[in-house]
Parts: sequence; C-alpha cells; structure tokens
Amino acid sequence: METTTLGYRPANAGEKTGPTVTKLGIGAWSWGDKLFWNYGKDYGEEQVKEAFKAAVEAGITFFDTAEVYGPGESEILLGKFIKETGANVQIATKYGPLPWRFTAESVSDALTDSLKRLQLPRVTLYQVHWPFTFLMSQETLMNALANEVEKGRIESVGVSNYSAEQMQQAHQILAKRGIPLAVNQVRYSLLNRQIESQGILSTARQLGVTILAYSPLAQGLLTGKYTAQITPTGPRQWDAKFSKEGLQKIEGVLELLRKFAEKYQRTPAQVALNWLKAQEGVIPIPGAKTAKQAIENAGALGWQLTSDEIAQLEQISRPWLK
Repeated sequence: METTTLGYRPANAGEKTGPTVTKLGIGAWSWGDKLFWNYGKDYGEEQVKEAFKAAVEAGITFFDTAEVYGPGESEILLGKFIKETGANVQIATKYGPLPWRFTAESVSDALTDSLKRLQLPRVTLYQVHWPFTFLMSQETLMNALANEVEKGRIESVGVSNYSAEQMQQAHQILAKRGIPLAVNQVRYSLLNRQIESQGILSTARQLGVTILAYSPLAQGLLTGKYTAQITPTGPRQWDAKFSKEGLQKIEGVLELLRKFAEKYQRTPAQVALNWLKAQEGVIPIPGAKTAKQAIENAGALGWQLTSDEIAQLEQISRPWLK
C-alpha cells in the first residue's frame, strides 16, 4: 500500500517527519450526518460499517472525521468500528473554534470529548476546523495544541480552510515550540483548484505542510454519474454546478477522465483521485457511505497516470483555478 507522511519536508531540507498514513484516506463527514447527507434514510450504521471494513481490507487505514460531523456521531461510529474490528488505523479529527471557546482549557476539553467518542487514548492528527478566532487568539490556540502534542494525546497538528497567510502564522507559532504544522485540509479537485491560484499549495510545499484534499470528487461531479441529461436530487439540485448548464461546462473534463479510465480499466472517479494523488504533498480524502464506494476509492491506488496524462488533465481543468 502506498504511504506518505503528514508534515513532510521538501527534499532539499532533509528527512521527512510526521506520522505515516496511507496516500489516500476516507472522509467520514457523511457518517451520522442527517442534515446534508440524509444519514438514517438512504443509508445507516450497517452501510458505513461495511464501508469502514472494506476500506481497511483494501489497505486504506487513514480516516478523517470531526466533532461537528453528526454532530459527534461520526466519531462515535468510528470508535465503535475500531473497537469491534480491532483494526489498526490512523484517525484525524477536528476542533471547532466556536465563540464560547476562548481558553486553552476549552481546546483540551474538546479533545477529551473527541477521544471519549473515538474510544482512543490519542489521535494521529488534530486539526482546527476553521480559521475563526473570535475571542481566542491563534497564539493561544496553537500553544494549546502544542501542549497536547507534548502530553501525547495528539501526534500531529493541523488546520483546515486556512489561507496561505493564516497557515504561515500557525506554522510560525508552532515552530517556536519545536512542533511542525503537519496539515492544511482544504477543498481541492480538478474542479476546485483555487488553492493553486491563491498560493495555498505553494506555501504548503514551502513550509512542508501536507494538503488533505476534501471533496476530491467535487461532491460527485467527477464520478461521471451526473450529466446534462441526468441531474441530481436532494441538496445538490439547488447547486448551480449541478444544473444542466453547470454540467455542460465540465463535459470536457469528464470526457478526458473517461478516456483515461478506459485505458487503465478504471473509473473516472479513480482517475480524478489518481491525478490528485500525483500532486506533491497532497492526500485526497474522498467520502464513502458504502463498501462499494470505499472499494472504488481504493482503486485509485497501486497505479499512476503518466506525466503527459497528468499535464492534459491540468490543462483542461485550468478554468477552475479561479
């Protein structure tokens, strides 16, 4: 199984650092989430447990969750599955910087609650879900996280949805404690490439920060499941990207994905994930509500597009740099 490290250092800076994880993870936002994903209606605990088991059996052992997913239910389900199966996995979860959390103790308390739900003594990665500060400064927040690293309750520190400037600030504060900023989790796919034009990707590479790419399939747009003739139901039907006009705009990207999928006997989704995996310092974390989806995600591993094919996909998706 392909692996990488969280919080890497560029080749000219010496040894890589940070926990080792699989080169592709599973995002567990949909596990227990009723508001957006209709958990409990179209699928439930049995289906996500099978997704967990299928991912692990396929060699994917890195799972990303958050205290607000469910809320709390995603962590509870993961903890239950880990205990029932005895699987050796790496867990990333997130702290929500809510307005009423304004002390270092609130960070420690939130982590304690997450660990209880997960039934774990520590997590591989603990991330700040949004860059909001409210009444707590980044200095207080990052130092509280550094304290937890020193206590051994988290292996590495990450952020999520941080700009290049915010990421640099977090990195500088942690560096004073001798702790690297391991991760910035951001939206990134062939149809969401703004982190390149906004300098987030280049700054991450400069600092040695791994990018966790959420929504790597653009919420299903890159699976080829939706076309101008087959539009979605549910929350997606109100999203302009899933309208007939929006789907027509991406047809060129989908056509190229289908071409490469046929060549490698893969699916368009697997090709899209493979393109992301080929980017330096990037780990895609697609969601999986069923065993079938988990197995399909795993099919993005174990092979690689050629440099020319990667360049072709880069070229055709340039309109989504903005």
